[in-house]
Amino acid sequence: MEYIRVTKDNLENEHICCAISNNKDIQVSSKKAWLADRFEDGLVFLKSTERGKCFIEYIPAENAWNPIDADGYMYIDCLWVSGALKGHGYSNDLLAECIADSREKDRQGLCILAAAKKKPFLADPKYLTHKGFSVCDEADNGIQLWYLPFTEDAAKPAFKKCAKHPHVDGKGYVIYYTDQCPFNAKYVPIVEQTAKDNGIQFMAIHLQSKSDAQNAPTPVTTYALFSDGEYVTNEQMNAAKFLKLVSR
Repeated sequence: MEYIRVTKDNLENEHICCAISNNKDIQVSSKKAWLADRFEDGLVFLKSTERGKCFIEYIPAENAWNPIDADGYMYIDCLWVSGALKGHGYSNDLLAECIADSREKDRQGLCILAAAKKKPFLADPKYLTHKGFSVCDEADNGIQLWYLPFTEDAAKPAFKKCAKHPHVDGKGYVIYYTDQCPFNAKYVPIVEQTAKDNGIQFMAIHLQSKSDAQNAPTPVTTYALFSDGEYVTNEQMNAAKFLKLVSR
């Protein structure tokens, strides 16, 4: 498998793997706009030359859009291999490239979000364990921060206090989200309209700056749904899923 690094120079011409390829689609344009602004913060997006979802996206933890204290680490936004590309060692290739690059940049190690039991859009804990990662912190909602230190004396990353106990004030449904995930550009407005059409109390909070994301009341900032103040899920919903959730 050959890999290519997406940069500001080739971004418009490259397929970004986790959305359709048409640059005019709102999902693609929102993700690419988010990426373009992150490259200056040290973000790396490495993907396969094959068409499909096979990529790793990582950034110095100081610039991650998550409420973590992990100075000196590299934070992995996403490591994703799906479909027919699974089972060929591509995840190992991508992770190895990330480790080599992070060492070269004098990072202390890697960190990434997961959970004790696999959750949608989060890293597989079994795979992380196999690769030498371990849990360094856990929020009340079961979201865990995993790390792979490069030295024995490396400090452990941790969640910020705001994310350690995920909770928001008020009644109704609240979604916190960023443009890091392209699907939000399509599905958050759908859920918002569905709530309006059905008289459901709802608010969408679009995190549009690193500062806002780093101080969010949730470890997962790409998409976090709350109900009456309590965390529910990080999985994007369409209209039918949202109404099914509400009906329960």
